[in-house]
Amino acid sequence: MTFDKEKMLKLCNEWSKNTLMQTLEIEYIDAGENFLTAKMPVNPRVHQPMGLLHGGASVALAESVGSAASIMLVNPEKQEVRGIEISANHVRSKREGTIFCTATIAHQGRSVHLWEIKITDENGKLISVCKMSNMIIPRR
Repeated sequence: MTFDKEKMLKLCNEWSKNTLMQTLEIEYIDAGENFLTAKMPVNPRVHQPMGLLHGGASVALAESVGSAASIMLVNPEKQEVRGIEISANHVRSKREGTIFCTATIAHQGRSVHLWEIKITDENGKLISVCKMSNMIIPRR
C-alpha cells in the first residue's frame, strides 16, 4: 500500500473538527511514511499570563501530532491509539507568530510507538523538544 499524503492530511484535519485541535487552530500541513507536521498560531489564545506561549499549549500540540502520527501507522478500523506518556523540554519562549510541530517515529512496535517531537518557530528556532509513547490496542 502506498502512502497518500494528501488523503492523510485531509483525514487529520477533518478529525480535528470540534476538538481541542480546532480550538487551538492546529492545522496538519505535511506528512510522510514516518513523520507528521502541523502548525499552530501563537497569539493570546495560547498565552500564559506573562504573554508567552503556554507550555501546556505546546504539549497539547505535540500530543495531538504524536497521536495522529500513530493513527497513520495502524489500521483505524481494527486498532486504536492511546497516548500513555509525554514529556517536554521548553527551551525558548514565543510571544507571537507560528510554531511548527513535527513528530518522527523513533520506534514502531506492534503495541507501542515512540515519537520524537520537535516544535520550532517560523525561523527554524527550537521552541520545545518532546517525547511521546502511544499504546496500540485492538478496537472494541
